[in-house]
Amino acid sequence: MTQIDLPDGGYTAVVDAIEDGLAPVFFERDGDEVGNAVVDADRLPEAGRHADAILDVEIEDGSIAAASYDPERTSARSDAAQDRFDRLSSRPPGEDRE
Repeated sequence: MTQIDLPDGGYTAVVDAIEDGLAPVFFERDGDEVGNAVVDADRLPEAGRHADAILDVEIEDGSIAAASYDPERTSARSDAAQDRFDRLSSRPPGEDRE
């Protein structure tokens, strides 16, 4: 596992993907991305071992000391991203393109 170069404390973690037992994870605090690392997938809660999973994690001494999956935030974030995509992908009314 890669050393997580963040101060000890609580973070929101977003799983990018799981491949070959490894998970690229982005860490956020107060809504800002503060770092990332590739971690062993088995260090994550089983329910949160998928792309775009939102986790609450505690970092201690450069590793994940505790992690819990947040299904409600995962779903809300996914819905918000889909809404943004839908708005951006629709053409403005009255605009004709050939």
